[in-house]
Amino acid sequence: MARATLTSSTASTRQQTASSTRSRLIAVLSLSRIQAIVGTLAGLASIIGVMFSLLQFARPADTGELVTIVQAAGSASSVTDATIEVLNTQNALVATLTPDATGRATQELKEGVYVVRVSHPRYAAEARRIEVRPRQTTEIRTNLRAGSSSSVERAVNNGVSAVKKALRF
Repeated sequence: MARATLTSSTASTRQQTASSTRSRLIAVLSLSRIQAIVGTLAGLASIIGVMFSLLQFARPADTGELVTIVQAAGSASSVTDATIEVLNTQNALVATLTPDATGRATQELKEGVYVVRVSHPRYAAEARRIEVRPRQTTEIRTNLRAGSSSSVERAVNNGVSAVKKALRF
């Protein structure tokens, strides 16, 4: 009998402790405090949203971003030591870029038409004509094919191929 009394008194002590904890929590978190916290968080979210939208307008109105991704054809491996040249319509060099470890290079450019030439000693060069628009990102994915981008090496290979063809090798 003493055992039953002990169990019921322990259970009632736990209930009293739980209810006193709830009472203290309710006293600390009054409705006005909760409203103040929610209002403060909403105000911070609004301010952060305005800051992000203003950052877009801080960028010059006549520039856009060029993103070039260089990969080896037939695989997903990036070519990190390629040379990316950006030329204007008068064939003047505007920028020379080198891809990072992921094969990606970025450059801010004024709006207009450009030629992007990607070259590497072990691959055939590739060139593309692009248009950069204000406040927009232009992305180019270049898949370099095996071969040489050296004009001398290509001339020698073409000559050897012509001789082989003539001699029927």
